[in-house]
Amino acid sequence: MIPECTDKSQSCRCRFATMNRPKILMTNPSIPQIAFDLLGRQCELVRVENEKRSSILEKVAGVDAIFWATKETLDGEILDKAGAQMKTVGAMSAGVNNIDVPELKKRGIKLGNTPGVLDDAVAEIAVLLALSVARRLHEGRLKIERNEWTPSLTWMLGQDIVGSTVGIVGLGGIGRAIAKRLKAFQVDKILYTGHREKPEGQELGANFVSLDTLVKDSDFVIVSCPLTTETRGMFNDDIFSKMKSSAVFVNVSRGEVVDQDALVRALKEKKIFGAGLDVMTPEPLPPDNELVKLPNAVLIPHLGSATLKTRNAMAELTAQNILRGLGGEEMFTPVC
Repeated sequence: MIPECTDKSQSCRCRFATMNRPKILMTNPSIPQIAFDLLGRQCELVRVENEKRSSILEKVAGVDAIFWATKETLDGEILDKAGAQMKTVGAMSAGVNNIDVPELKKRGIKLGNTPGVLDDAVAEIAVLLALSVARRLHEGRLKIERNEWTPSLTWMLGQDIVGSTVGIVGLGGIGRAIAKRLKAFQVDKILYTGHREKPEGQELGANFVSLDTLVKDSDFVIVSCPLTTETRGMFNDDIFSKMKSSAVFVNVSRGEVVDQDALVRALKEKKIFGAGLDVMTPEPLPPDNELVKLPNAVLIPHLGSATLKTRNAMAELTAQNILRGLGGEEMFTPVC
C-alpha cells in the first residue's frame, strides 16, 4: 500500500513555490503512466529515448531529480553530468545494488526506494518456482514436445512440499511473505538465516540457523536476500555440495548472489534436484546459455514484481518519494 501524504495544509505545488518547476529525468520510457501523471502536474519531465546509459547521459544535465528505473549503474559520472543542483533520486526498485549509495551520501543526495509494495508479487513467484521445480514442470513440457510421454508408476516423480523443511536466506519483507505462503502448504519446518535472529521469525514459527545448517537440512532453499559485497557469489561449489541431492534451489534475489557456473555444475551432476530462477547473470540471459539447456532448471525472465498492480504501486511510491525529497520532506521510504 502506498503511504498517503499527511500534509493537507498545502498543495504539492506550493512546496516548490520558491523554485521554478523542478526538472525530473524519467530514465525509462516504460515507467508506468501513473508516475508521469503524478509528477507532471507540478514538474517538468525530461524523457529519454531508452533506458541505456548513453541516453541518460544525453539528457541528465541540469535536472533537479532523477526517477531511476533502469538496470544501468547510477554513479559519479552521471551525477557529475547532472550537476550540483540535483539532490533527489527515486529508485523504482527495492534493491539499490546498481546505485553508488556512498557517492550519493557524500554529495548529500536523497535516495528513496520501493520496499514493501513488491513483497507479495515476488513471494508468489518464489512459490511458483519452488512448485514448478519440485514437480518437474519444465521437464514435463519437454517430454511432450519430444514425444517422450511414456508413463509408468515411477515416471517423472517429483518432490513433496508437504512435510518438507524450507530454508529462506534473508527474512526481510519478501522472505516473510514467502514463509507465510508456504505455511499454507503444511511444510514441517521453516529455517532462515541472516545477520541476526528476528522477532518476525519467531512470530512465523521459523528457526534461525547458520547458512551451513540451512543448506544441509533444507528440502527447499529459497534466496531472497539483498545483493551486497557479503552475499555476492554466496552460493558456490562448496555450498551446493552441502545441499541434499533432492533439494530444490530457488533464487528471487539477484543473479550475482549465485556463482552461476557452480549452479550449472550442481544441476548437471545432480548434486541438487533442480533450480528455479527469476534472476540470472547476465540479464537478459543469452538463449545459448548452459542454464537454458538443462531440463531441471525452471527459468523466468525477472518477473518477480511484474504485475500491473505492483508496478503501478512501485511507480507511484517512487514519484511520491521524489516529490517529498524536492519539497524538503523526508521520503516515505528513504535509503539515505
